[in-house]
Amino acid sequence: MASKVSDRTWLVALAASFWGLSALWRGPLAKEYPALAVVFWEHLVLVVLVSPFLLRAVRHLLAASTRTKVSAVVIGAGSSALATTLFTAAFRLGDPITPQVLQKLQPLIAVALAAVVLGERLRPSYAFFLAPALVGAWLLAFADPFGVTVSSAQAALLAIGAAALWAAGTVLGRAARAELSFSDLTALRFGIGLVTLLVIALVTSTPLAVGLDAAPNILLLALFPGLIALVLYYLALGRTPASRATLAELAFPLTAALVGLVAFGARPTATQWLGMAIVLAAVVGLALHEQRSSRPSVDAPVRAEDALTPSR
Repeated sequence: MASKVSDRTWLVALAASFWGLSALWRGPLAKEYPALAVVFWEHLVLVVLVSPFLLRAVRHLLAASTRTKVSAVVIGAGSSALATTLFTAAFRLGDPITPQVLQKLQPLIAVALAAVVLGERLRPSYAFFLAPALVGAWLLAFADPFGVTVSSAQAALLAIGAAALWAAGTVLGRAARAELSFSDLTALRFGIGLVTLLVIALVTSTPLAVGLDAAPNILLLALFPGLIALVLYYLALGRTPASRATLAELAFPLTAALVGLVAFGARPTATQWLGMAIVLAAVVGLALHEQRSSRPSVDAPVRAEDALTPSR
């Protein structure tokens, strides 16, 4: 009975639902302002929110190894600043559903990166999950999967690029956790990300000004899909079996689809719905296989499920 009371699967679902709400605020902002400007102000709000932890995090980073320093910089500059900018730009070019569901490719990418960065060995069974996921992603990304043009591919490529960078953050964050706490990594992620965005804006002469009417959307974007969802997710993982957490994370694409249909009138084609189902089935299948199989697809020196933890 105690284990049932302490189980927090519902909290994982709540956090994932907040991620799925992102389009409510990111979509309208992306249509009106440069993606870099939206993400800059989003990060500024997040830095203010985590500022009590920032100085301590910097001290811990300076005392850490070179590998951890590099990991923190890549997570902040790539997985936070650049990935979120690509993700936001995808909303300008595409529909409000596809960029979010394509993020479910992230665990598959993270597993492959873990093999390269962390020395984890991939078994042939990994291909049984990767191949259908790629087919599903193709069907999901294009309303006409047999009539793809360069322009129609842009939004999908931006979303997949963001997923790859977030996956890199998952793997490097796993390595950095040996020396840095979750609060350290979170503060450094947003702090380094903000500095990176400012540098990019200066180099590219991208205007960062936004209207006062954008403030509520930016604040809600930083709070719910950003900080609150991240904190709830990691609070829940400690008391939620990974197999249940993976299923609960389906609240993310389901919420994203509901928001797209109701709030934005998106109407995916039959092949896009099929692609969404294939992607989700492949990702859930991989996670369950890693938990239950005596020969998981990833031969990891430590728990294989750690490589599947989302890093947003």
